[in-house]
Amino acid sequence: MTLALDGEALLRRLPPVRGRLEANAPLAELTWFRAGGAAEVLFTPADEADLAAFLKATPADVPVMVIGVGSNLLVRDGGVPGVVIRLGRGFAEVSEEPGQRIRAGAAALDVRVARFALEKSIDALTFLRGIPGSIGGALRMNAGAYGGETKDILIEARAVDRSGNIHVLSNKDMNYSYRHCGAPEGLIFTEALFQGRPGNAAEIAAAMDKITESREATQPIKSRTGGSTFKNPPGHKSWQLIDQAGLRGFAIGPAKVSELHCNFLINEGGATAAQIEALGETIRTRVKANSGIDLDWEIKRIGLAGAGAA
Repeated sequence: MTLALDGEALLRRLPPVRGRLEANAPLAELTWFRAGGAAEVLFTPADEADLAAFLKATPADVPVMVIGVGSNLLVRDGGVPGVVIRLGRGFAEVSEEPGQRIRAGAAALDVRVARFALEKSIDALTFLRGIPGSIGGALRMNAGAYGGETKDILIEARAVDRSGNIHVLSNKDMNYSYRHCGAPEGLIFTEALFQGRPGNAAEIAAAMDKITESREATQPIKSRTGGSTFKNPPGHKSWQLIDQAGLRGFAIGPAKVSELHCNFLINEGGATAAQIEALGETIRTRVKANSGIDLDWEIKRIGLAGAGAA
């Protein structure tokens, strides 16, 4: 049986905020897949102090989770119980600090930080141009692309815990590994400080153009997609394993394996989150049968299954 969410009832249990609280807020349009259900309550805090005060005063039995720009996220059709936090403009500032350092809010887009670094002739952050997400997501999953990873440039990250306490974590504290962060799950990242190096603006711009061209040529970036679906197993490429299993272009309803890049799932129009997830699980089963290799989801899946889901 599908659990019914009651955002209005939950709203009455939550503390006042300076930001915005919205009951039964649709999340599909906030994700790149354009699929899935609603948040029981969606909270957009005004700034870090607003977020900390809210977390401190919210009853401990209320589930809380944070989402970014929805580029690597699948919200299940039954919606997300509790409070979904989405950081907005109050967390999007990007600034330069001495010594080729850049401070960026968790809601700042990775590409914006890469472009800011270019403007300041700061190298080492160029790879962020190839990551279609926000800094908060990059911190949480050690996002990487084109030879660079978040762990390579991070000095420290700032975060708020469920009790409203502020933490500053060093690179070592993050316990990074491939597409994984070992920092406590309950922390909500609000800001990052990155270390760059002196660079040549023309060379940085050329490298960014090369990344852009590569993405446009090899990835379905203009489709409704969640980006890379599965992590690359050690010694293997997920897209090759999927292709070898004969799944290029395979579909379940409007949910389809991209013919351009097999590790991308696309919503051709009207796909449910259940169909997209079923497609992913079918891929995992068939790749395992064909190669003996287990694929692990890179896309984060949240929420409850909808009525009629398997």
